[in-house]
This record gives sequence, C-alpha cells and structure tokens, in this order.
Amino acid sequence: MAQSQNSTVDFTAKATSFHGLATYGDILIGNKAFEFYNQNNPEDYIQIPWDQIDHVAASVMGRTKSISRFAIFTKSNGNYSFSTRDNKATLRAIRAYIGEEKLVRSPNFWFVFKHGLMAIPQLPRLIKESFIKKK
Repeated sequence: MAQSQNSTVDFTAKATSFHGLATYGDILIGNKAFEFYNQNNPEDYIQIPWDQIDHVAASVMGRTKSISRFAIFTKSNGNYSFSTRDNKATLRAIRAYIGEEKLVRSPNFWFVFKHGLMAIPQLPRLIKESFIKKK
C-alpha cells in the first residue's frame, strides 16, 4: 500500500488522470503534496510535493469560464493532466499551497495557431509568390 506524504488532507475529489491512458481515481490535496491514487490499483499513484510544482495551467473554455482540465508542470519530471468533477474547487485548494501567481490559463487553439504562423518569418513571401504567375 502506498504511503501518503500528507499528514492532513484538506480536499478530496474523484478524478481522471490523463497520464498515458485515462485512469480513474481520487485526488488528495494536503499540507505536503498533491496526490492521485488509482481506484483499481492503489500502488499506481502520483505524488507531487508542493515545492516541486513549477506552475499549474487550466484549460478555460469560452464565455462560461468553465474549466475542463488542468495540468501540473513540475520542475524536473514533466507535466501531469487531471480532470475532477469540480475543477474550480480543486484549483482553489491548490492555490492555498502554491500561490496565485503559479496558477495560469493555458493557451487556447487560436493563440497557439496565430503564434505558430507568426513564428514563420518567410510566410508572407511564400504566400505572395504562390499567387504570382510564373513565366
């Protein structure tokens, strides 16, 4: 059985981990770490201490400001994506431990698309040349 790093638990929720295939389980937010335990196999778990979290990015959808999922970016071990039944409450509980400056909004599709096009310096010339008839 996995040993929890937390001595007190402030928030628990049913969740889905998107690390590889979707895995269902429970999230525990406590005084020392963010923890995810698989509901079918308790030995399959993710424990992220608060001092190892670089930032948390939330996917905010449309005008309703609903949050579909969030990703935790660590300083050394990559990133982990999760979704809970109440993502806003989960992020509020995380905010108490990592601070508001580390909670960011993830870029949406159009932001990434626009900045990807702007990163291509020769794109205007290529578009112009494609419309000019060749002799």
